[in-house]
Amino acid sequence: MMFEMSAKTQELKGRIQAFMDAHIYPNEDRFLRESEAGGPWKVQPVIEELKPLAKEAGLWNLFLNDPDRGPGLTNLEYAPICEIMGRSPMAPEVFNCSAPDVGNIEVLARYGTREQQDRWLEPLLAGEIRSSFAMTEPAVASSDATNIQSSIVRDGDEYVINGRKWYTTGATDPRCKIIIFMGKTDPNNPDRHRQQSMILVPKNTLGVTVLRPLPIFGYYGVPDRASEVDFTNVRVPVSNILLGEGRGFEIAQGRLGPGRIHHCMRLIGLAERTLEKMCHRAKSRVAFGKALSEQTVTQERIAEARIMIEQSRLLTLKAAYMMDTVGNKVAKAEIAMIKVAVPNMACQVVDWAIQIFGGGGTSNDFGLGVAYATARLLRLADGPDEVHRNQIARLELRKHA
Repeated sequence: MMFEMSAKTQELKGRIQAFMDAHIYPNEDRFLRESEAGGPWKVQPVIEELKPLAKEAGLWNLFLNDPDRGPGLTNLEYAPICEIMGRSPMAPEVFNCSAPDVGNIEVLARYGTREQQDRWLEPLLAGEIRSSFAMTEPAVASSDATNIQSSIVRDGDEYVINGRKWYTTGATDPRCKIIIFMGKTDPNNPDRHRQQSMILVPKNTLGVTVLRPLPIFGYYGVPDRASEVDFTNVRVPVSNILLGEGRGFEIAQGRLGPGRIHHCMRLIGLAERTLEKMCHRAKSRVAFGKALSEQTVTQERIAEARIMIEQSRLLTLKAAYMMDTVGNKVAKAEIAMIKVAVPNMACQVVDWAIQIFGGGGTSNDFGLGVAYATARLLRLADGPDEVHRNQIARLELRKHA
């Protein structure tokens, strides 16, 4: 198993790093100011200014393994590039590689009809619109997706949709034009994994109401714009169903596998940058007569952070390699393992950084507050730690049956 970067990845990595140095890092303070001033309902102007530059530089849709629409990178080739993007909260969107659009693009590319792709996939790929994903519900434990209660009922040539969703990603964004909605078309099916379907709902459809944004530890848009949305007697054409009735759980699994590894790739970049901040801070601050970097507790934390980051990266690269070579289904244990290991690692590294920065670390002057909110959320998003640990244990026990 070799993790050596391909020539294509090395070339793109250099270009991404140069773009980050020239356009992303110098604009982060502006991005945070515009995010705070505009709130969750507005678009940050700096993002819209930088997206054409990224597109012109050929640094666009890098996640999509389709040579007709991008560089056609494998998961293993994309990992180092995605990690660099993860170093900044604003970078993934600039490169059109951010959630929830990445997952929704993959769903439409894999499962959409030609008509659905022409109407929604192409403008998403061009960065002309944004999208939303509505799965989690406030009334049930949504870590078990079979609990979902929202209904999708056929009525002639239309489906009637009812339900309340929250942590619906992207819904407050004014550029959001399409929502992928998961609900039950066959609630009485004895196979609980064939009850659900996914359907495309244009956001401007009558009966769709974005009730409120949901801040993560007080931060809006971390790592995407979480929202609560009500769907009351929403009518869409039968042609808006994805793949067919009863295929929703299948689509969800196909969508969440790549989404999980992308989150982990970005979190490794976030942890790397946080460790860099720890080291610079530790060398520049003096307490009780010597630099923080000379305190053994600081040295131990820096050493442990480096070890944990390297472990997480290697595990993530292994998962990417297996997804490329044997497929997502066979790699499900590795995907589950990184989904537990990487967010926990990132939480710990950011927590140690906050300690080194002292009270300032709890503000967002140094980007640590938003980093911790991102890492902590990802112990829940795309399945909580407990669900993934249970799956890992079952797979391990099966080996010894």
